[in-house]
Amino acid sequence: MRTARMNRWLIALAVISVVLAFAMTAFAQSTQKKGNLVSKSGSEDLKKKLSPEQFHVTQECGTEPPFKNAYWNNHEDGIYVDVVSGEPLFSSKDKFDSGSGWPSFTKPLEKNVTEKKDITFGMTRIEVRSKNADSHLGHVFDDGPSDQGGLRYCINSASLRFVPATRLEADGYPQYVKLFPLAKQEGVTTAAVGTQTVYLAGGCFWGMEDLLRKIPGVIDTEAGYTGGWLQNPTYDDTHDSKSGHAESVKVVYDPKKLRFEDLLEKWFFKMHDPTTLNRQGNDTGTQYRSAIFFLNDEQRKTAELVKDRVNKSGTWKKPVVTEITAAGTWFKAEEDHQDYLVRNPGGYTCHFMRE
Repeated sequence: MRTARMNRWLIALAVISVVLAFAMTAFAQSTQKKGNLVSKSGSEDLKKKLSPEQFHVTQECGTEPPFKNAYWNNHEDGIYVDVVSGEPLFSSKDKFDSGSGWPSFTKPLEKNVTEKKDITFGMTRIEVRSKNADSHLGHVFDDGPSDQGGLRYCINSASLRFVPATRLEADGYPQYVKLFPLAKQEGVTTAAVGTQTVYLAGGCFWGMEDLLRKIPGVIDTEAGYTGGWLQNPTYDDTHDSKSGHAESVKVVYDPKKLRFEDLLEKWFFKMHDPTTLNRQGNDTGTQYRSAIFFLNDEQRKTAELVKDRVNKSGTWKKPVVTEITAAGTWFKAEEDHQDYLVRNPGGYTCHFMRE
């Protein structure tokens, strides 16, 4: 009887120890890197945009409860993006049931996941974070499926936003539609049939849009923001490089009347100075960077080819620094910035066509 009573006490003590350990872990995670949180610009804005749990996980290195989160048991086709920045992180094609209670993936979708040594709690682990927004995502372990590389990316649902395969085109991720060929895209207007789209950045979007709209074969233009980490940015968010986005122009064109190669070589690389890093004229900051945000692999190859050709042509005395990167989510700018120089003919611009 005494032995049985002692065994019950030992079991009770073990349970209490586990509970205390979990509580201490949660407390430590909530305070970890708090200094970074204070110094990170825009943290107050993030508190307004994110739920308390999303903020705690992504900004304070928190951990959500297993089996009580949004995506651990999600089997729908699509991709998972950073809840803060929208940058693509993982695909449902690489998701598997690890039994851990958290979403688990065998590999990242893109090179938007960085790794960092984590020695908290007396353990050595590898933390994974998003590349651009620097959000805490979770950890990577070496106990994944051996036939798929052997890795397990154990990720918090709170750090993710799921984009269904049927919404990839409408939500600004058309480059991943080919991963799910049977998914019928929603929200795609018939006006897009027979046209192509690209996002171009080269300084203040007022002057860029004014020149781009006049090109024969261009059907429509729209000023906006892309390439950064902040969801639903405003002009004030972007003007001082706080959002990471570039002032950009969405260009819809007819490829039968305007080749993409000509759009870049005869127009884009001549309407701004592509050799000045994060600057056009007196406008400075990453929001004024030169960039081509491509929507498919064909655009990427053409952009790289034209950039190399322009570099070798001698047109510019310094190397071209234009960024060529996959398009992310597109955010339309406020109406005050649409067709700005049409409504304000004498308004500011630093753009002009070079010979």
